[in-house]
Amino acid sequence: MSLNNKIHFEISERKILLRIFDVFFVLGTLHLISHFFKFDYFSIRQDSYYWAILLAVYITVIGTVFDMYNLQTASNKYQILKSVILTTSVTTLLYLLTPFFTPVLPSNRLQIILFYFAILFAILIWRNLYIAFLATNRFLKRVIFIGNSKKIEKLIEKLIDANSHFQIVGFVTTDEKEIESSIPQIRFSNLKDAVFSNSVSEIIVSEEINKSINLEQYETLLQILESGTIIRQYSDVYEQITNRLHLQSNDKELFKFFPFSRSNQNKLYLFFSRFFDILFAFVGLSFLLIILPILFLFNLVWNRGPMFYVQERIGQNGIPFNIYKLRSMIVNAEKDGAVFASTNDSRVTTFGKFIRKSRLDEIPQFINVLLGEMALIGPRPERPVFVDEIAKKIPLYQTRHVVKPGLTGWAQVNYSYGESIEDSLMKLRYDLFYIKHRSLFLDLNIVLKTLNTVLFFKGQ
Repeated sequence: MSLNNKIHFEISERKILLRIFDVFFVLGTLHLISHFFKFDYFSIRQDSYYWAILLAVYITVIGTVFDMYNLQTASNKYQILKSVILTTSVTTLLYLLTPFFTPVLPSNRLQIILFYFAILFAILIWRNLYIAFLATNRFLKRVIFIGNSKKIEKLIEKLIDANSHFQIVGFVTTDEKEIESSIPQIRFSNLKDAVFSNSVSEIIVSEEINKSINLEQYETLLQILESGTIIRQYSDVYEQITNRLHLQSNDKELFKFFPFSRSNQNKLYLFFSRFFDILFAFVGLSFLLIILPILFLFNLVWNRGPMFYVQERIGQNGIPFNIYKLRSMIVNAEKDGAVFASTNDSRVTTFGKFIRKSRLDEIPQFINVLLGEMALIGPRPERPVFVDEIAKKIPLYQTRHVVKPGLTGWAQVNYSYGESIEDSLMKLRYDLFYIKHRSLFLDLNIVLKTLNTVLFFKGQ
């Protein structure tokens, strides 16, 4: 194996690998048990292959809800144990209760227990192998960073913080200025040798390189590219590993983020999105009607005051509308003026903490979804006073209004409440990532992450 061909898995590749081998180990274990033991509940046959397909779907979907494909969780043997147990338990229960597409329940109930533990131990064995051999430093991606001397250290720090699987073996400054750093500095004239001697698999260049690189340096990079080494722009790498855009507060160049996802104009996608918006809105409001008497009693004791409240928000194309929510703060919480909500906000009532954690306070917004003012998924709608304040400091902030605001969104499942302008910038990075990459797959990912947030009371 040549130096430049050492094994390395990208983040997306690791997630695919986890899903494939979860299914492979489970089906393989069940097949071995059915072959060598008196276990006839589940077997993979030509006339019942759909049993295996449904089980594979359950494992990967439910595993997503319980964070089995979160790489930080997957690399921690204690956290993954919890996720695997929950995934196995829910998967087994749903599989047993699914009619027509699963085997008939066995007369010997011990086979159900064997079925459960076969899935549990199969996944645990594979996940411990993953932690021992694939989540270790031997699979670090070795990269060289090229950029302007004024910004290079900060960019490298962000990159390492965002992805611990990167190992910066050296950096090159386009202006050849010497910088004191713990990371080795490489001269452009020695770059080609450094790439091959250090088994570098990728070179990452900052956005400013086009303005500062000379012809000789360009030819050096071209030769390295032709030799098979990948060269990528920093913003693309950052976007891939963080699932948010590399956006600064003073950025005004909207064209850098084009093209936005074609789904924003795809009539078929928009039709299905609206269909599911209406479907989930009816389900959500029906659920609200069922639990309303209980919520009313809790509100009477621990909230004292109106149960609902209406507040103006900014919607698609900057058009204001009134949003409906269950009240979670004390009455007249903003008598001294509007302020950002914070994680441990003293204005939140005892009942309010519960409905925020469980996200029950958002359910009345299904009314806005039915009215077409909101969608199930999209950037969260903000109040006019905050929109004006944030837009003065972050020029691209109002770009998030090109799509309908959502009941949940990419920023909501990846970041907590915004308590400052910096938090708003971080959430904007996620919102613009969603608008840029909007798709049915990303929407499904958000729904699953939202279920995780609700089930584990991760709301703020």
